[in-house]
Amino acid sequence: QVRLVESGGGSVQAGGSLRLSCAASGINFAINHMAWYRQVPGKERELVASITSSGSTYYSDSVKGRFTVSRNNAYMRLLLQMNNLKPEDTATYYCGRPSGFGGYWGQGTRVVVSS
Repeated sequence: QVRLVESGGGSVQAGGSLRLSCAASGINFAINHMAWYRQVPGKERELVASITSSGSTYYSDSVKGRFTVSRNNAYMRLLLQMNNLKPEDTATYYCGRPSGFGGYWGQGTRVVVSS
């Protein structure tokens, strides 16, 4: 079955950078449209960025120009390079896909940005 393991989160100051990684297994990763989401307590999970199987990308307005999503199909990894981080980027970040995995989510990785 599908398994998604996110890593790379941490605590940084505003203006800093982090690189998130998601290791996928149990799926045909290369053909999947994958995405990064984030969630803060009390709010719904929101789409941050996505990348199709052919490499086309989408970014939410709040991260456009600062975040870069990429994928390594050989290693079944989804990556998110986050630069110029802002306090409002503080959240738990999850990888997934727009069509979902039947309600499954990994444990996420926590990002805290201090001002």
